[in-house]
Amino acid sequence: MAVIANSFTTYDAKGIREDLSDLISDISPTTTPFQSNIGSRDADNTYFEWQTDSLATASATPVVEGQDLSSFTAITPTVRLGNYAQINMVDFIISGTEQRVDKAGRASEVGYQAAKAAKELKRNVEVACLLNGVGAVVGATATARVTAGFPGWLKTNETSTNVTKPSYSGSTPTGAAQVWKTFGTPTAFTEAMLKTTMQECFESGGEPSILMVGPFNKTAVSAFSGIASSRYNVDGAEPSVIIAAADIFVSDFGNLSVVPNRFFTSVIDAGAGSLMNNWAFLIDPDEVKIADLRPYTIETLAKTGDADKRMVLREWGLQVNNEKAHGVIAGITSA
Repeated sequence: MAVIANSFTTYDAKGIREDLSDLISDISPTTTPFQSNIGSRDADNTYFEWQTDSLATASATPVVEGQDLSSFTAITPTVRLGNYAQINMVDFIISGTEQRVDKAGRASEVGYQAAKAAKELKRNVEVACLLNGVGAVVGATATARVTAGFPGWLKTNETSTNVTKPSYSGSTPTGAAQVWKTFGTPTAFTEAMLKTTMQECFESGGEPSILMVGPFNKTAVSAFSGIASSRYNVDGAEPSVIIAAADIFVSDFGNLSVVPNRFFTSVIDAGAGSLMNNWAFLIDPDEVKIADLRPYTIETLAKTGDADKRMVLREWGLQVNNEKAHGVIAGITSA
C-alpha cells in the first residue's frame, strides 16, 4: 500500500531519542577451575620454598633376638623445593570527561573497567598456572620473574606418547629443558591411559580426586565405561534418563571428579608453539596451592593530568607440594 503524500515519518523527524539498552553483554568465560579447586598460602619472598620427604622402602627383613647395633642407618634429609613469584597486571586510564558523561550500562566508567580488569587478571593467572613454557625464571632488572606452571613439575606419574617429559633434578624446574615437549602426532585419550596413570599415583602414595581436561577430552571421558551413573531414574520418567555429562569416574584406586577447563585451549607452549590442550591432569587439591606475595589488589595511581589511572595486579607463585601426588596424561588429541 502506498504512503499518503506528506505523511510525516521517522525518516523526516528530528530529535528522536536513541534507544540504547543498559545491557552490556559479555559471555567471556570467567570460571577458573584450577585456581578454584586448590588451596592458597601467604608468601614472604619472591622465592618461596617448601620441603618433601619420604619413608624408607618397606622391608620384611627380621632381626635376631637380642640384636645389638654397631652401626646405624643413614638418615636421608628432606628435599627442599621452591618456585618464583611472578607479577600479573592489568591497567587502564579513563579521562575525566568520560568518567563524568552519562553512559549506558554503567554509572562509573572507572568502576566498570576495574571490575572487568579484575576478571581479566584472574583469567591470566589461570593460564599461567597451566602454562608449559620455559620453567621458572629468577628474573632480573629487565627480565620478568616467571613461576613454573603445573605441567613443569609433573614427571613421576605419567602416561604419554610422542613427547619428552621434564627432566629437572634440582629444587626448581628452570630452563627450557625442564618442560614437556611434543614431537609427534597426538593420540586419542583412552580409558586405559587414565587407569594406568591413576594406578601410578596410587603406587606413589598419591590420592588425586580431580581429573581436569579440556572441552574436547571432556566429551571423550563421557564415553569411558568407568563413568558413574550414566543413567538414573527421574520421578515420572520411564525408562531411565541418560546423563550426557561425565561427572565422576570410578577407578580401582578412587573416584575422580571430571572437571573441564576452557583455558586448556588458550595455553600456548612457548617452546613448541602449539596449543597445549593435549593434557589430562590428575590433581590432588591438597597437594598444590597458590602462594600470594601480593594478593589481588587495585591501586589508584597518582594523577598527572585530567584522567584517572588504575592498576590491578597480583604477585603470586605456584607451589606443588609433592609432584608424586598428581598425574598427567600428555600428548593426547585435542580436537
